[in-house]
Amino acid sequence: MIDGTKLFFQLLRIAVGFSLALIAAGLFLSWGFFQTLKIHDGAEADLIQLLAIIWSTFISASVIGALSLIPSGFAIGFAELMKWKSVIYHVAAGGIIALILWSIGGTFPADFFYASNETGSIFTFSGPATPTPPVDGLRPGSSVAASAGFIAGFVYWVIAGRASGSWWLKKPHDHGPIS
Repeated sequence: MIDGTKLFFQLLRIAVGFSLALIAAGLFLSWGFFQTLKIHDGAEADLIQLLAIIWSTFISASVIGALSLIPSGFAIGFAELMKWKSVIYHVAAGGIIALILWSIGGTFPADFFYASNETGSIFTFSGPATPTPPVDGLRPGSSVAASAGFIAGFVYWVIAGRASGSWWLKKPHDHGPIS
């Protein structure tokens, strides 16, 4: 049996946890990217860099969310049904999903991101003409992508994953969900 109130609040935690996990992953990627850029010193440069980090965090979170919604939904649903509250499961699932999405993204040729019409180019992807070859089976940047997924998984676990499956009612002598 299901406790409707607990299910409602768990669904709310799932939505908030997933959203904040995406923002955390986007912030990790944006912060790392902008820390590699050298901008002139001064208060104005610091403010501009901060605004760029904030803006790119939300853009990154949107892209990550669009790409990871379905696989994350399966991982979250599986954890809820199995009542897995382990931080290891949630962090590993986030890292694996991020690594798979990153690896798939490296298999597209550069002209996949090119569109044109009669007047010329509308959008071009500035990358190599051929996909970047993997190093030891992994695409360059895989550790960064996996780290962003680990961070997202941990943030999700803190908000919603610790309560996975808490909405199932148990019989006194039963340890699993009631069918």
